[in-house]
Amino acid sequence: MLTPRFRSQTHAASETIPELRPENEIALKRSYTLLLAALSGLLLFAAWPVSPLTALIFVAWIPLLIVADSGIRRNHFFACAFITMLVWNTGATWWIWNSTDIGTIAAIITNSLLMCLPWWGYHIFRKTYNRNIASAALVVCWMLFEYIHLNWQLSWPWLNLGNVFAARIQWVQWYEYTGAAGGTLWVLLGNICLYRLLVNPASSGSRIKNMIVSCAVLFIPILVSYLAVPQITENRTAGNVVIVQPNIDPYGRIGSNGTGQQVSLLLQLTNQAIDSNTRLVVWPETALTAADLVENTRTNPYYAPVFSFMEMHPAATLLTGIETYKSYGTTKSTPTARKANDGNYYDAWNAAVSIHASAPLSFYAKSKLVPGVESLPTFLNFLAPVFEKFGGTAGGYGRSDSAAVFRTPGNPYITAPIICYESIYGEYVAGYVQKGANILTIITNDGWWGNTPGHKQHLSYAALRAVETRRWVARSANTGISAVIDPAGNIRETRPWDQAAVLKYNIPVTSARTFYVQWGDYLYKTASLLALFLIVIQLIRAIKKRFVKA
Repeated sequence: MLTPRFRSQTHAASETIPELRPENEIALKRSYTLLLAALSGLLLFAAWPVSPLTALIFVAWIPLLIVADSGIRRNHFFACAFITMLVWNTGATWWIWNSTDIGTIAAIITNSLLMCLPWWGYHIFRKTYNRNIASAALVVCWMLFEYIHLNWQLSWPWLNLGNVFAARIQWVQWYEYTGAAGGTLWVLLGNICLYRLLVNPASSGSRIKNMIVSCAVLFIPILVSYLAVPQITENRTAGNVVIVQPNIDPYGRIGSNGTGQQVSLLLQLTNQAIDSNTRLVVWPETALTAADLVENTRTNPYYAPVFSFMEMHPAATLLTGIETYKSYGTTKSTPTARKANDGNYYDAWNAAVSIHASAPLSFYAKSKLVPGVESLPTFLNFLAPVFEKFGGTAGGYGRSDSAAVFRTPGNPYITAPIICYESIYGEYVAGYVQKGANILTIITNDGWWGNTPGHKQHLSYAALRAVETRRWVARSANTGISAVIDPAGNIRETRPWDQAAVLKYNIPVTSARTFYVQWGDYLYKTASLLALFLIVIQLIRAIKKRFVKA
């Protein structure tokens, strides 16, 4: 609880532009602001999935808002914001260390710096305009940041604020209308309302109004969510889906006959569950690892048992991850094509393939690639030797231009081959549904991170995609957690982490399209336009001010 003296100081700072204070008082305030900044970071981390303390997200930004309104100088505020973001990023994503140490440090520091930019903008607007305009600027600038982070080459939207409700899916059933952007907006407005309620003096006539507004902002979305829960159709006529979790160590899978042994294990597990009603079998990311040319997939001797197995089960389709590559000859046909020693160009693919006994093979190359690990942004090409030294890739994988779906004649399932990291992109996943997918099939390998919060967070994010699209999800994860998720985001059945297992479930198909599927990230786009408008106005004002002084 704030002391009356400090509360009155922050209230005064929030209403007027503060004057410079004596140096010794600035030093005292700096020590206090650093602690408040760290507290914001800790609260954000404490609220993040898979923590049960999700509600803390609605007060997590308040300490940093107090710092922003305390009158400190711009550079010092940037340092405070960086502390907040660094604590949050480290606490929530430290597990990346298990797959890359230097890469983790670079990712956490870079993301923390980028996250400071909207708050730096808020500090500038707060010194120039009234509190209402500054608060609006914070909301739209943060949403602009998240939208950019979803779409540029250095994309890392793992900590977009709307993802926090993956652990409280019953609160955000309205994501079918807004997507995760609605959750981001809810978090920001909730923090701003509670902050104003906190800093207003008890005698203020607006306190009751602020209490009413705060309660409305916090609780109406939850009420709407409970009213929006869909009726889950349990029509079992489509057939059953077999999901395989082979539990292969990603750091030691390649041995003298690694590919052959891996295929044998996958077929053995599949055979335990497949029956005459099975219409779809799902294997995880990179389940097939022979790394041959795309056109050689059917003739590759390692894969012969797979095609023989599918001929024994002609009613079923296999969707599996595959490592493969495509050759272009002497022409560099794509921006990601690499040049081989023989002078020919090729694209290496982390891909999915659909295999059916009587249908042509269908391929989809992963499009949303992990920056630094699977791709290197073009503006960072000068760092290629560094990325390669520490386990990243400079050449990058090839990719498909857009989402694609797999259809097999006579099979009721039209699948969305969502590969690993792609499942955290709401609008991109909605693109599969726009193209006709009636089931979301997520194939992933989360074993790189070990038994850490990483694989649990990744699973929980899949529930958000189910709500946004109102589709059933069949998730095959190499080391776990494989799962079936219904259109309300409820996990119907799972298999534990670090166990070889198979899961069979009668999954219905759905064809209706949600508002979010039809319109995508319209909230992000609207906020981005407003943010750009405010930024332009501020730039014009700053230029005019500079010319007046001159």
